[in-house]
Amino acid sequence: QPMHKMTFFPLGNADCCRIDLDCGKKILFDFADTRDPEDKNDLRCDLPKELRDDLETCNRDYFDVVAFSHLDKDHFSGATDFFYLEHAKKYQGEDRIKINVMWVPAALITEQRPDDDEARILQKEARYRFREGKGIRVFSRPERLRQWCEENGIKLDDRLQMISDAGELAPEFSLSADKVEFFVHSPFAVRQNENTVEDRNEDSLVMQVTFEIDRVQTKAVLLADSTHEILSDIVDITRSKGNDQRLEWDIAKLPHHCSYLSIGPEKGKNKTKAVEQVDWLFKEQGQDGAVAVSTSKPIPEAGTDEDKDDQPPHRQAAEYYNEVISGLGGQFVVTMEHPTANDPKPVVIEIGKTKGTLKKSVLGAAYVVTSQRAPRAGSRG
Repeated sequence: QPMHKMTFFPLGNADCCRIDLDCGKKILFDFADTRDPEDKNDLRCDLPKELRDDLETCNRDYFDVVAFSHLDKDHFSGATDFFYLEHAKKYQGEDRIKINVMWVPAALITEQRPDDDEARILQKEARYRFREGKGIRVFSRPERLRQWCEENGIKLDDRLQMISDAGELAPEFSLSADKVEFFVHSPFAVRQNENTVEDRNEDSLVMQVTFEIDRVQTKAVLLADSTHEILSDIVDITRSKGNDQRLEWDIAKLPHHCSYLSIGPEKGKNKTKAVEQVDWLFKEQGQDGAVAVSTSKPIPEAGTDEDKDDQPPHRQAAEYYNEVISGLGGQFVVTMEHPTANDPKPVVIEIGKTKGTLKKSVLGAAYVVTSQRAPRAGSRG
């Protein structure tokens, strides 16, 4: 049967999502090879092997699109060892995986002197492709990008076909040709702090993906490392334009490894209290039977050392998401707990005419169980 797939890999507090389209195209959102091969107790997956094995099975050595949501290490670690990069021969070995089109926020190009070696290499690649005028799509066109173009002898007007703003569809895919479309929510073209230093979370890629199979649409939101302030802006802007449907979701890649700061300003004792816009996004726009994925370490238990850690995941945020998902009759999945915390495996969501269904590996068995739900007409009121 026709089917798309989304796969989230167990990488600790790090991100990589592979989207396999029914037409055969492959998209990767972020790449963070965080596993320590010398540590036998490291339960994170061998991401390069997972991706290579899949590509070899499909007889290809490239992704149609690789998106880097922003230049934080937990979204690109190891990428410069894995991918074939156009800007320098030292990154062009035969075993490297090619990128047909690179998706990046404008801030990835304009950021001044990233403090990480790999970040600087990825920036060189993005800048090279942008100068060459091919193999890249840049999201938003802030004044910083125009200034960078002027400083580098590039006419921004000659690159407009490679730039997409918030509120637009990425033109590499369409519902008619590929049965998928990507709607851009962030970064915004203009922000109040336009001329200040880039904020990577502010400027990261946030998108709604709409999949279609047999006229049944399934919607996913990829929320990067958005804070509650950014999500509030996205909600306010989207609703002001009458585009509420662009924030509907059957599948959510939850923001920032289950951090409470993506929900509200205070962690809370037992559960984080959401600001109004975030609460609307999750509770009103989530569809019946939705799947929410936390790309994170296991959720800590109350009173443990992990629970006292300032870094995510936060138990109080997980309590909020569990409340949301309980109200939708759906599933809340943590990548480092699926199917068990002792043996995490990739989270695979199959998207077909029964919408998004979580594929569950059954330990010790030679078969797979998939919980399905019936397609529904219309959206939640």
